[in-house]
Amino acid sequence: MRIDFTKMHGLGNDFIVLDARTRPIPPVDAAFASALADRHTGIGCDQLIVLEPSLDADFRMRIFNADGSEVEACGNATRAVGLLHGEPARIETLGGMVSSTPTDAGISVQMGKPRFDWDAIPLAYPMDTYAMPVAWEELVNPIAVNVGNPHVIFFVADPHAIALSRLGPMIETDPLFPDRINVNVAAVTAPDAITLRVWERGAGLTRACGTGACATAIGAMKRGLVERRVTVTLPGGPLLIEWREDNEIVMTGPATEAFRGSFDAADYGAVLRIPI
Repeated sequence: MRIDFTKMHGLGNDFIVLDARTRPIPPVDAAFASALADRHTGIGCDQLIVLEPSLDADFRMRIFNADGSEVEACGNATRAVGLLHGEPARIETLGGMVSSTPTDAGISVQMGKPRFDWDAIPLAYPMDTYAMPVAWEELVNPIAVNVGNPHVIFFVADPHAIALSRLGPMIETDPLFPDRINVNVAAVTAPDAITLRVWERGAGLTRACGTGACATAIGAMKRGLVERRVTVTLPGGPLLIEWREDNEIVMTGPATEAFRGSFDAADYGAVLRIPI
């Protein structure tokens, strides 16, 4: 069975998108997802995105990291599928309902409301998530926020001076975070500007992370470091994040279609199960 795919990216955070809204595809599991994501023997991506029918939204979006783990939310992928859909859409995710709208500035995504309670992150035990009394070497007292998926944010003088490739996996898999965690190191450079690097749970260092940009902006706003509308610049480029008065987070930025193709599902260990 051959499956069509679209290769897309948001500021260099790249995706394989499989559209199963009208045509069935084999069941997607961790092994299938990681095989497709492999950059040497597969198509290669940070995340595999599967679009499916939904009873409550225009469609459902499932998100698999490069290691095969299924996660709740991905802001860059939401912009990408918003571009692919081509018109305003309500999108069901494991992290909740989100919506995308094409604009002159790219794709605007309404990401939902942030959560700060320790058990909403989640953490292994209660603590103050505003200034967590924890440290990993020079990274100290982060703020934790869930924006559809879990993030911890460290504000530092220079994000590029942090050994994130070493500290990121250490923090991601710390027992404090039972669902693992996305790790953000950021510097506030102006009342409306943040510089950010992200170690993404299940994917590693990434050129861009939409939910990381949202979480970091919200964390900086919560601490009074920036205004309610801020540009977050990642290695792949900038995203505009707004925290509206109704508590909703809105992210706006570009998305790009790179190319389209098809592959044989059997080459990646997938089997189409046809009901009898």
